[in-house]
Amino acid sequence: MAEAPKNKLNPDKWVELYADYLYNYAITRVENQDLAKDLVQETFFSGVKGKDNFRGQAAERTWLVSILKRKIIDYYRKINSAKGQKEVRMNFYDDGEKKGSWIEEKAPQNWGNEAEKNIENEELKDALDTCISNLPEKYRIVFLLKTVQNYETEEICNELGITASNLWVIIHRARMQLRNCMEAKWFKN
Repeated sequence: MAEAPKNKLNPDKWVELYADYLYNYAITRVENQDLAKDLVQETFFSGVKGKDNFRGQAAERTWLVSILKRKIIDYYRKINSAKGQKEVRMNFYDDGEKKGSWIEEKAPQNWGNEAEKNIENEELKDALDTCISNLPEKYRIVFLLKTVQNYETEEICNELGITASNLWVIIHRARMQLRNCMEAKWFKN
């Protein structure tokens, strides 16, 4: 007789219990709200479809996160293989004896002024540094630890005494403030 799973699945509660967590997980990896929502929805669907495969060796949320990770990987594999399969051509002359096209990857690159680009990059970096330094202290610390220094969520939460969901709220708010600041300082008309 098969042993009953240690942890039982409760699909009726998934949206209530895990939707926000899974969405935050997805949005940080795909940076597109609609896509993140779709991936979470696909995760729930796959979870319901494959619930008989749940062995109960992990918590329900952990199991759903592993499904979501596979969905994200599949998404990136799909878009990367699609890029490799199509050959985009760019016209350089539409008619006459010089008529022809380039394969996009082989097209000549802009010979732009490198010094000008370096100055622009330095100005962008300065604007971003200013915006980061203007974040509230807790936002700045969490943002830098997670996105710049690549600390694991658990490490940051233990160090700062916050929950994982609180961390993702802080990251989201920090990004929104950075976006507004950069729009004002860098992308102004």
